[in-house]
Amino acid sequence: MPNLSMLAFIFDIDGTLVDSNEFHIDSWDRAFRRFGKQFPREKLCAQIGKGSDQYLPEFLTPDEIDRFGKELDDYRSDLFKKEYLPKVRPFPKVHELFQRIRDDNKRIVLATSGKKADTKYYIDLLKIGNLIEGYTSGDDADNSKPAPDIFAASLKKLGSISSADAVTVGDTRFDIEAARKAGLRTIAFLCGGTSEATLREVGAIAIYRDPADFLAHCDELVSHASSPQE
Repeated sequence: MPNLSMLAFIFDIDGTLVDSNEFHIDSWDRAFRRFGKQFPREKLCAQIGKGSDQYLPEFLTPDEIDRFGKELDDYRSDLFKKEYLPKVRPFPKVHELFQRIRDDNKRIVLATSGKKADTKYYIDLLKIGNLIEGYTSGDDADNSKPAPDIFAASLKKLGSISSADAVTVGDTRFDIEAARKAGLRTIAFLCGGTSEATLREVGAIAIYRDPADFLAHCDELVSHASSPQE
């Protein structure tokens, strides 16, 4: 358990708080096929966690992006919203975890590469609107994860809190990479499907199974956080 003296948590959403990663893979697969492109599912999976601005260049040439990239992205976004978003379910104990963090006088913001409309939907689904201080989505930043823009914008929402006093919570290597570029440490969850070995390799400071597992260890975390630094 790391000895953290944090004042705020910056949470990713997809794969961290809600069980949506497989649905994102499905929607990308269907969108690419509609435009005559087909890729192995494991390759589609390996890039989940990026926003479309970072995702599409992994699969399409610059010419293809110019010709039909926006149309493909719009199709995928509409498909996800209509067919998959209603199927997304929260991971267990998210509301209780957020309440526990707030009871400890810590602050919470959300930072996601997803669309703003999806983010608002998830906040309502999770019933956490009164427990967070705001969110930054992929629509609010020039570049999505693994660029640091989204986390940098989230830090600004926390005002005087520095990167040394905040910690991010995510589920992919791109969360950890983006956070590191913004000067932030990351606690990782396994529920998004990334292996523990990968998350450790890219620098996760602690790894939990899911929000419920993290909640179960909160007292231990807070105890370490309040202990004098050696």
